[in-house]
Amino acid sequence: MSTTMLHSPPLMPELLAQALNRYDDRPAVLVDGETVTYRGYREAVSRWSQAYRSIGLGPGDGVSILARNRPEVLFATGAGMMAGCRGTPLHPLGSADDHAYVLENAEIKTLVFDPALEEHVTALQAKVPGLRLLALGPSTIAESLPELAEKFSPEPLRPPAVDPESISSMSFTGGTTGRPKGVLGTYRGGAELTKIQMAEWQWPDDIRFLVAAPLSHAAAAFTLPVLLRGGSFVVLSGFTPGGWLKAVEEHRITSTMIVPAMLYAILDHPDLATTDTSSLETVFYGASAASPARLQQAIDRFGPVFFQFYGQNEAPMTVTVLRKEEHTPDKLATCGRPVPWVRTALLDENNEPVPPGEAGEICVQGPLVMNGYNKLPEETAEAFRGGWLHTGDVAREDEDGFWTIVDRTKDMIVSGGFNVFPREIEDVLTTHPDVSAAAVIGVPDDKWGEAVKAVVVPRPGAVIDAEALIALVREHKGPIHAPKSVDVAESLPLTPVGKADKKALREKYWAGSDRRVH
Repeated sequence: MSTTMLHSPPLMPELLAQALNRYDDRPAVLVDGETVTYRGYREAVSRWSQAYRSIGLGPGDGVSILARNRPEVLFATGAGMMAGCRGTPLHPLGSADDHAYVLENAEIKTLVFDPALEEHVTALQAKVPGLRLLALGPSTIAESLPELAEKFSPEPLRPPAVDPESISSMSFTGGTTGRPKGVLGTYRGGAELTKIQMAEWQWPDDIRFLVAAPLSHAAAAFTLPVLLRGGSFVVLSGFTPGGWLKAVEEHRITSTMIVPAMLYAILDHPDLATTDTSSLETVFYGASAASPARLQQAIDRFGPVFFQFYGQNEAPMTVTVLRKEEHTPDKLATCGRPVPWVRTALLDENNEPVPPGEAGEICVQGPLVMNGYNKLPEETAEAFRGGWLHTGDVAREDEDGFWTIVDRTKDMIVSGGFNVFPREIEDVLTTHPDVSAAAVIGVPDDKWGEAVKAVVVPRPGAVIDAEALIALVREHKGPIHAPKSVDVAESLPLTPVGKADKKALREKYWAGSDRRVH
């Protein structure tokens, strides 16, 4: 082990300990009017990790957290890292059936939960026999983890000795193209993500970071870089555009992370015109492609503060980045350029590089890449064919090296024998002043095989003219891309990470079909 440690980089538990040890009375977290200092955070993680060890939780043990945003989520997550546990987050808005599937697939034996979700957890426990419950506060069905932790005195944080290739997390894919797959994330990959965030991402000097997304999901990836830079978090219990705007003004927020669906809701909110958002220096966004037209509106309103990251569970968050100064009109449809810490290529179906300007699948190599899918050797082999991680995303590279994702390989529509990428149509539709958001799918059609259908969300007070939208796409992209029909919806179904859930959208139109091609 000593030889291994000689050249092993610091891993996530060590990085967390170093970050929390740097400061004492500096604010670390503000939530529900309560401020937690670095010392308080550090001592809580120490007590909670001792509590974990006292009930037998240690390296490799699977622990899930199911909670709304509250400070105890941070303590439980940190304690799991210090105990060497393997984490699998559960989205607080997920169904009991989905949660049960994840818990069983990941072989989770311990669930840490928010007492406010007690009814849901009771139903979940019935579906997953033998599940041990720990509550983040007083509960009628489980021991209180904070009360257990109070029995211990704070000690210096003791990161576990873990192998870089050990599994630190098992997150699950969004399930938009089938049953969610458990992604085997390593300590090596987590440390690499943090390194790239520290090296490549544009952070304010004074970080007051607003958290509106679930702490147990995408927001959790911001914990280490913010703490390592001495920043603080302001945590909202959930996202509403009005609440987000109020928090930015009240707390003079300098940085935050949002997904495009959140950005559109903020842009359409009436309070935007009267809210002081001048403190914002960096707004990170990702998880799905943003409409260039709506992104330009955001830049016009907030200034050049936007920073895009692109990745996926299998190579998290930072395969490419579009820096703040690169948000020029001709690059807003791109996802930026690959970071220098990964090897990337755009490959065809034969694993060969595509010619310049042609569409190819984004493929990745490097320490950021997962170790595979849990219990799915065939899917793992398919994802790793030819020695590359195949992301399933299709992109083109321009003359400056910027990549534009045209779509997911599985979202491509084949209409009349032509390949149609929905993303290109959605970007045109959202340039129309009446359209807040749009999703394009293929629906069964006897003549075309698949017909292009657009589902659009109107902006407040707007009335959608379907023929005008069809004509707009025909003008910009040609008749093959023009939707054959347009449906209007109050909102788009979203996956837990904020992407348009095209699987759910398609179901309405493909219900009763044995296959999803025509």
